[in-house]
Amino acid sequence: MFTIGDFARYGRVSARMLRHYDAIGLLRPDRTDPATGYRFYGAAQLARLNRVIALKDLGFTLQQVRAVLDEEVGPEELRGMLRLRRAELEAARSAAEARLAQVEARLRSIESEGHMPTDDVVLKTVPAVRVAELTGTAASYGPADITEVIVPLYDRLFGLLGTAGLSPSGPGIAYYEDAPSGGGAIAVHAGVTVSAPVGPVGATGITVVELPAFEAATIVHRGPMDTVLPTEQTLARWIDASGYRSAGYAREVNLECPDDREKWVTELQEPVTGA
Repeated sequence: MFTIGDFARYGRVSARMLRHYDAIGLLRPDRTDPATGYRFYGAAQLARLNRVIALKDLGFTLQQVRAVLDEEVGPEELRGMLRLRRAELEAARSAAEARLAQVEARLRSIESEGHMPTDDVVLKTVPAVRVAELTGTAASYGPADITEVIVPLYDRLFGLLGTAGLSPSGPGIAYYEDAPSGGGAIAVHAGVTVSAPVGPVGATGITVVELPAFEAATIVHRGPMDTVLPTEQTLARWIDASGYRSAGYAREVNLECPDDREKWVTELQEPVTGA
């Protein structure tokens, strides 16, 4: 048997927490001395304590923890519950990190107003190019909405290229259009440069299309695409100051895409009409 202090040490919790768990009936001591009121715990109770802490750390309330444990959930079922809860928390963390990245990008845009050099913008004619692509629809042009569509599209595309008998002959190219459904929805095209005939490619869902040549104001963005906002707005300021008008959404040409997203290099090519 362990005193409350020793049991707390083995369980890596505080004695105060154990007293609280006793008071609410969540984890009662194995024995309480009727004369002194001292609590004593058995080593077997560490299993219940571990479950209490694991469930609590994963966001369950103490009432929920008690309900789970009182139903005598088996180890395998408990592991399944914990895995599910962990996946939910990881998804929430990823969403929070994405929102934070957008806030930081917006802050950098505000801080760089009037300071971002526009001499990095190059006006050029972009030649026609053929791409093998998959298409999806995003709820809006917001970065989070685009990301949740374009990432799975590219994963599918590169997974299907071999089956389709296609090999990339150049960089990946993403481009966007207003979706026919309207309401602010965006048609997302995830493509990669290929040398292949135009048209559907078997039953893969891939289509080879030829993107026409166009006049573009271009700028190179370095880093992940969730930090692209300051670069995009630098391009917008150049277009406005130079007397051009935007003629659509910018293409994103993936010049370098290593595993480290901080080292990505992407050229934005925004179609423009005469000055």
